Amino acid sequence: MVEQAPRPPLDRIAAAIRRERGRTGLSLSELAKRAGIAKSTLSHLESGTGNPSVETLWALSVTLDVPFSRLVDPPRPRVTVLRRGEGVAVPSEQSDYVATLLSSCPPNARRDLYLVHVEPGVPRSSDPHMPGTMEHAVVCSGRALIGPDDDPVELGPGDYMAYPGDVPHLCRALEPGTSLLLAMEHS
Repeated sequence: MVEQAPRPPLDRIAAAIRRERGRTGLSLSELAKRAGIAKSTLSHLESGTGNPSVETLWALSVTLDVPFSRLVDPPRPRVTVLRRGEGVAVPSEQSDYVATLLSSCPPNARRDLYLVHVEPGVPRSSDPHMPGTMEHAVVCSGRALIGPDDDPVELGPGDYMAYPGDVPHLCRALEPGTSLLLAMEHS
């Protein structure tokens, strides 16, 4: 079973979405339309009263052409220690899947690290991310089926896989208590 994740930092997410929408010059209506989400959902997120899912935030990050982490990551000191259960955790609406941002990429680099907890059941299906995105996965515990929708691979503890994140892809736990380290590399 996935541990209860702390609520995402709604105020920081709201400020980040407003900042990035302002940077692009998109209206609230236009951003919602392009991201394929309801205008009311976006309005709630920008006011800090929404309950963002990983799917909604990914759609916004792709539409705004920014890494997902730019919407959820708080400023951090140079030395960072995150204890188990800490960090920005965002659950999926579609499956028993929680992605916790461990490290966002520094300026002039395009890499984010996540600790993912996923349970058997409905797989986490991901739409393509920004062009050139690569995902790197290392299974920490359990077993998972990971990779492009048309060619996923079964991985066990210690197994590593790199695959394109700019095509439809999935993550399906094959055992309870599955966790993995996921690195997103943006070009």
